[in-house]
Order: sequence, then C-alpha cells, then structure tokens
Amino acid sequence: MKISSFWMDTLRGMVIGIANIIPGVSGGTMMVSMGIYDRLIHAITHLFSEFKKSMKLLIPIFLGVILSLALLAKLFSYLLANWPIATNLGFCGLILGSVPSIFQNVKHKGFNKSYGICFALFFVVIILFAALNEVSGNDVVLKVNFFNLIMLFIVGVISAATMVIPGVSGSMILMLMGYYQPVINLISDAISALVHFNLPEIGRCVALGLPFGIGVILGIFGIAKLIEWIMNKWKLQTYWGILGLIIASPIAILMNTSWASFSIIQLLIGLVACAAGWYAAGKLSA
Repeated sequence: MKISSFWMDTLRGMVIGIANIIPGVSGGTMMVSMGIYDRLIHAITHLFSEFKKSMKLLIPIFLGVILSLALLAKLFSYLLANWPIATNLGFCGLILGSVPSIFQNVKHKGFNKSYGICFALFFVVIILFAALNEVSGNDVVLKVNFFNLIMLFIVGVISAATMVIPGVSGSMILMLMGYYQPVINLISDAISALVHFNLPEIGRCVALGLPFGIGVILGIFGIAKLIEWIMNKWKLQTYWGILGLIIASPIAILMNTSWASFSIIQLLIGLVACAAGWYAAGKLSA
C-alpha cells in the first residue's frame, strides 16, 4: 500500500527530529539523505510568497519533528545507552545510503580544484567537530531570570542554524555549550507538566521555552536564506562540500560512539541495522 505524501513527509520529519536529539548526528544531513533539503530550504525562504505550497511541506515535517520529540526521545536514549554500536551503525547506514542520490547532483559535471577544496575542507571540519565533542563543559542550570532568557534566545539561534547545516550536529553544539541536557530536560518536563496539568510547571516551561523557540525560528529563517544564496552562486561547490560533510558524518558518529559494550551480537545487529538504514535511505529519498 502506497503511503500518502503527507505521511511520508511526516516520517521524514520524525527522522530529522530523532537526528537532532542525538549528539553527533546531523538533522541537516538527514534532510539531504532523504532528498528534501533543497525543497525544505525553498519552503522556508519563500514561506510568505508561496505560503500554501510551503505549508504543504512544512506542516507534516514539523509534525514529524514534534512527534519524534514527544514519542521517541526516550526510546532512542534507551537504545543509545544500551545498544550504542547497533544504533549508531543504523544511522551510518541511513547516511551512507544517501550518497548515490546526492552524487547525482555532481555526476557528469566535471571536477576541478575548487570542488576538491570544498570536499576536503568540510570533511575535515566535521572530523574536528567530532574531536571537540569529547570535551564538553558543565551543564548550565536553567532559571527564569533575564540573563537566562537572553542566553536561551541566543542558544536557540545558534542551535537552529547548526541543525539546518548538513553534517553539523545541533545537539553536539548544545552539548559543547552546556545546554544539551537542560534543554532535553525542559522538553521532558513540559510534556510531563501537560500530561498532569501542572499549571506552575507549565508556566515555568513556557517562560524558559519561549525565548529558545523564538531563537530557533529566527535561526532557521536566517540560515536558510544564507544557504539559498550560497546554493544560487556556487551550486556545484556546495554539493561537493555537502558530500564531504555526508561522508565524514559516519566517521564522526563512530568516533563518538561508546565501544565499551562491544560484542559480536551487538556488531551483527549493528550490521543489520546499517543495511536497514541504507535501504530506508533509498525509500525516504524523494
């Protein structure tokens, strides 16, 4: 049975949401992997001029992101804690499975020094980000005061920008800034407060979440405009840079994987998950 485009885009949104939860995994990479990156950037930057067309794509994508945050964050936290190798190999398969479709954008277009520099530069950047991820600072304590609200807005802008850029993990940047666990806890607290209708806790979560949310929205719009401009001026260089980011991403993920739980069973499950991820990448590609 064929899945409607609305529910297929919702599934893609869930994949993007899950990727943005997991440190080291890039939501932007998943957008490229599933063949919706260009369309999504276009929908964001032309939201007002092509409102109906843009919302047709954005609504299911954002619905999927919200569903993944609400329903699957705890599941993937469990899988990463108990089956880190298998889970991360599954993501590696999902990313690498997208390379053939992305390569179609540069195939038969020739190759020159600028393409090679873009590929190498962005490949190295992702590996450096992965190395930096091993040195994260102490988590901040979120309190409702002027300084925290301003910082949450700034962190929202930064994290949104990095979540849209392929190969860069927004959650990894949050972790380096000491805001990853506090933001995850804030989302969990907000869901819990809504379920139990705890008004004081709902108020606290809204007060802290609102500046972060506004920052995220502004960050997404700002970086989308920049990316669209870059794509229009240097399209092939951009795609070669994205290929560098994509190919480096599995290496970065495996660099930040906990190998303490290594076993033959976990490796075999991981290889199956990797193959399943590769297959899923093909199915989710537009």
